[in-house]
Amino acid sequence: MSEAAVATTALSAVPEGRLVSTTRVRGMGIFLVGLALICFFGLGLGTASGVHATFLLTSPPAINVSPLDMPVRGVCLALSIVCLLLGGWLFARPPRRATYVIFGFGVIVFVWAFLVWAARGSQLDLVQLLAGTLVSATPLVYGALSGVMCERSGVVNIAIEGQFLAGAFLAAMIDSASHHLWLGVLAGAASGALFGALLAFLALRYGADQIIVGVVIVAFCTGLTNFLTAQVLTPDQATLNSPDTFNPITIPLMSKIPIIGPILFDQNIFVYGAAVLLVVVHVALFHTRWGLRVRSVGEHPRAAATVGIHVLSVRYRNVILGGAIAGLGGASFTIGSIGEFSSNMTAGLGYVALAAMIFGRWRPFGALSAALLFGFAVSLQSFLAILNVGIPSPILSMAPYVITIAVVSGLVGRVRPPASDGVPYVAE
Repeated sequence: MSEAAVATTALSAVPEGRLVSTTRVRGMGIFLVGLALICFFGLGLGTASGVHATFLLTSPPAINVSPLDMPVRGVCLALSIVCLLLGGWLFARPPRRATYVIFGFGVIVFVWAFLVWAARGSQLDLVQLLAGTLVSATPLVYGALSGVMCERSGVVNIAIEGQFLAGAFLAAMIDSASHHLWLGVLAGAASGALFGALLAFLALRYGADQIIVGVVIVAFCTGLTNFLTAQVLTPDQATLNSPDTFNPITIPLMSKIPIIGPILFDQNIFVYGAAVLLVVVHVALFHTRWGLRVRSVGEHPRAAATVGIHVLSVRYRNVILGGAIAGLGGASFTIGSIGEFSSNMTAGLGYVALAAMIFGRWRPFGALSAALLFGFAVSLQSFLAILNVGIPSPILSMAPYVITIAVVSGLVGRVRPPASDGVPYVAE
């Protein structure tokens, strides 16, 4: 039997996808009904009639668009009815398909009603909110792609958080010292690849528990960067911790498209790089011979080995490459946006990236949708603080992590990882 036939057989032996029971679908329906009641009584009836919300839809360099003015009570009441109907549909007749499309649309309806309520009597810059979502989601995309590269080959990479910190630290320091942004990018990728190689060496060469090794790497990177920040960067802040940052790259004509132009086509190189990597990783994993080998190693390594695929070599390469991608995500924190390194600046987003990967079923574009969801929560909390909606800031800060807990606890459906993910392989 040919290599491709064996690999295809190994992949088809393990079902892949999200499993949704009727009980879970009905639970989603009840959840949407609950959101509808909050929207109706809390947001709609809780707002005086005649109050309007204004959404700004223009940001340079796009063509000017008039602001959108909406009556708060009328819009919230109308959207609550839509949300109620969607929830009732899921509860009464659980569909076999499009379950998540219906549920997602219902959540979007509620979020829009909430934004209208939050902007009551004031203005909300919708373009900047969505642009901030894309920027906040960018490091999560890099982290999720790192996880996809590793786990599709059968290695669990819990160390993404540590690779983020290492990439952010070294990128900031090298950029500050050399005044060359691309050297900072390379340094960030190299540091991530280094810790990826360490993970691969300990997990594959010695068979160490991959979860434990990942946690140890995170602890090591956290302690090391904290120590070096206090001993090296802080005493010489001007020379070693004042990196340049990439300016936004405006794409002619496309950046002038109303609303979406400034969001998609006026971003820095890390945002565009994440978009390119998404396509490259997806095509490489699912439409090339190399990707077939990687996925077969992650599903059934012994079957792959029978046709001459060197399982450990494939896993080594993928884990190191995944580490380099995570290092780029770390560099995006410092030389992509903030412009300096600070202790624990990634704030656990490496674990959020893992949740995005799980939510996306170990697929690049599925992970993108989750990363955008988390990015929106991060961007929204800053805007809500400005609008002074009356919600305590600690609760707003919890939002991205509450979503993460919901994802990894299975509230959005049970998912199947690659069959040999995290399972040590010993060549016979």
